[in-house]
Amino acid sequence: MHPLSDDIIQFFQRQGCVIVSSIDSKGFPHSACKGIVKINKKGNICLLDAYRGQTLENLKSNPYVSITAFDEHKFIGYCLKGKARILCKADLDAETIRAWEDRITGRLTQRLLKNIRGEVKGHPRHPEVLLPDPEHMLIVEVSEVVDLTPQHLK
Repeated sequence: MHPLSDDIIQFFQRQGCVIVSSIDSKGFPHSACKGIVKINKKGNICLLDAYRGQTLENLKSNPYVSITAFDEHKFIGYCLKGKARILCKADLDAETIRAWEDRITGRLTQRLLKNIRGEVKGHPRHPEVLLPDPEHMLIVEVSEVVDLTPQHLK
């Protein structure tokens, strides 16, 4: 496992979602949006995978993934590479489920506040409310951190 700095942890915690890339059975990359539930200094990241789709299928045969996030305004970002394992709902502890619920509640609250203030014209519905209950989560052990900030801007 690769330890993560406080700056990287805070950066990922601020993201509404991240891009998780896996490899399908034909060797092609597949990218999907996932929500971070928890992230720690040891290099463990807990991701919600709400839809039991292509990412889950890919991980059954190839557990290697990358997790990418960027802030276009600040021109910084990271790609975390590692190995994922699938944790079924029955194996999730109450703290992890509560962390996911808190994350969804926070996202929904932010969307409502932005809509009320008229800051951003958002989705006409509230997509977070429509997410299915988690059937499983992905636990990624980070083995490499790639700083996406161009060298001349560091």
